Formats: sequence, C-alpha cells, structure tokens
Amino acid sequence: MAILIVLLILLFIHIHGSGHHREARGITATKRGCDLFQGNWVIDDSYPLYNSSECPFILNEFDCIRNGRPDKNYVKYRWQPKDCNLPRFNGEDLLRRLRGKSILFVGDSLSLNQWQSLTCMLHTAVPTAKYTSVRTGGLSTFTFPSYDVKLMLSRNAFLVDIASESIGRVLKLDSIEDGKKWKGNDILIFDSWHWWLHIGRKQPWDFIQEGNQTYKDMDRLVAYEKGLKTWAKWVEDNVNPNKTRVFFQGVSPDHLNAAKWGQPKARFCEGQMVPVSGLTYPGGSHPAEIVLQKVLGGMTKHVNLLNITTLSQMRKDGHPSVYGYGGKRSMDCSHWCLPGVPDTWNLLLYAALIQN
Repeated sequence: MAILIVLLILLFIHIHGSGHHREARGITATKRGCDLFQGNWVIDDSYPLYNSSECPFILNEFDCIRNGRPDKNYVKYRWQPKDCNLPRFNGEDLLRRLRGKSILFVGDSLSLNQWQSLTCMLHTAVPTAKYTSVRTGGLSTFTFPSYDVKLMLSRNAFLVDIASESIGRVLKLDSIEDGKKWKGNDILIFDSWHWWLHIGRKQPWDFIQEGNQTYKDMDRLVAYEKGLKTWAKWVEDNVNPNKTRVFFQGVSPDHLNAAKWGQPKARFCEGQMVPVSGLTYPGGSHPAEIVLQKVLGGMTKHVNLLNITTLSQMRKDGHPSVYGYGGKRSMDCSHWCLPGVPDTWNLLLYAALIQN
C-alpha cells in the first residue's frame, strides 16, 4: 500500500511538472495580465532569428554586419518580459494563420525597418517558398503566393496629408486623403513620429493648416497630437473591427543624447555594444509616447499598441551608427540594424495575433 501511494505521488509530480514546463514554452503569457512590454534584454545563444546573409532583399542601410560592424553580441539579445514569456516565432505558423490576408504597414522609415524585418523572418522560416517583391511609387508589396499572403508598406510619415498649394507645401492636420488606400486590408500597422521634428532642409512642409487657420509653425508635440486625433477619427469612421485589426507601432526612440542613459561623454550611439541594464530607462518616458497613449486612450474602437518605446530605449547598442546608409560613414542612431530590435517588435506582433 505504501509503495502504491509513493508511485501515485511520483505520477502526480511528473504530470503537473511537465504541464508547467509546457506552459512556460507555450504561446501565451504564463501569468494573467502580464505586461509583455516590461522586462529586460538577455543574451540568448539561439539568436539571431535569421542571418542577414539568408535575406537577399535586406536593405544595405540596415545590414550592419555586411557594412563592417565588428561586434556581434547585439544580435544575440532576446527580450524577456518580467513575469511571462514571449512565444518563439514560428513563421510558417504565422503564414498559415494569415492565409488569404493582407497586412499594410503605414508610416515612415521605422515602418520600413519593421516591415523589412518581418519579410526576412518569414522568408527564413520558409526559404523554399517563392516570393515576389514589387515597389510602385510609395507602395512596396511583398507576396508569398503559395500562402496567398501580402505584406505591404505605404510610406506616409505624418499619416495626415501634405498638399502643394499656391503658398507652398501645406501640412494639413485635419485631412487624410491617403486613407482611401488603407481600406480593405485585414491588418493595419501605423507609425508616425520622427518626421514631426524635422526643421530646415529636411522639413517637408512650409506651412501647417488646421481648419481655416494657417501657421508658419507650432509646437511639434501639439501638431503631432492634432494629427493623431485626425488619424484616430479616421479609424473610428472607417474601420470595421470584425474585419480589420489595427495596430500602432509605438514610438521608436533615437539615441542621440547619451546623457539620457548615463554616459554624457559618449558620442551619440557610436561604439555602444551593450543594452542599458535594469528594468527602466534612466532618461524617462518619451514625450511622444505619452501623447500617443493619450490619443489611443480616448478612442472608442480598440487599437493594439505595440508599446515598443521602453524596450527599444534600452537598446542604445542596436542602431547602425556608422555602419548604415550603405556603409557610408554617416551617423544613424534612429534606425535599427537587422537582424536586431525590430525583430522583437514583430515577436510582439506575432504574440498579439496568435492570442486572438
């Protein structure tokens, strides 16, 4: 009898122990209410998720290894949420789930960074599957014909319109004519921030217009909020949540001010080889992130926020630095090397898609 009891206890431990192990490796968070966006970066020797040499269409400005970056640890970091686990990316599984669907990224070159990352991740997962890649004007379309999946990128840095008028180029804070092109897609992923800060020759507008009022300039955070509210109204008026899921990429930070991570004598992000340690960024919240969360919080229709700001702030080592822009010796502390940080943005996207 005693031997039988011992065997039953051992069997109970085996079953429940194995079940916990499966849950930790599973596709959902291991704790209810876990925040996937709070955590830290850890070295994982199974990373990167792909090699740049396996992705023949990767843009030169993101291919830091080909451009001569000597350190390699930056591709080995995996994002570890504080109280749960992210699912391991399964590209073939994602393509099967997306069969017959279209994803449209709308935004600036940070959208390009994420779109290119996702195409590399999927191509590496199904290397023998045929693909097509076509760019027509500001629209890039990457297709997997055998899965009937389209991943598109529409370049639109402000989301709202810029129009050429008699007075010059006008940024219209309350107009979204481009939204006609966004309709009919199954998944929309938006991004906007960096271009709102441009001045001088890089500024693509001459005046700002809202209603009947025209301004030579205004506080850029205020303009950003007004533009986002116009975008939010477009989503409220035009998106059927039963047919289309909407994501916002969140605010991708740059690393131009080294004082924000405690190295005031550093030259931008150049030579940075390790992430910021700990669970918080010393420089605090990003002001554009606060504005974005405020606008999303006021919407009646749900938008999935890929809240990438803090986890990306920690990655001062993840930028091309002098190993971008086709290998030219320019400083890029805004975009991200591939493989790299945008792969994690897509892991968070994958987690959101498979949990529903």
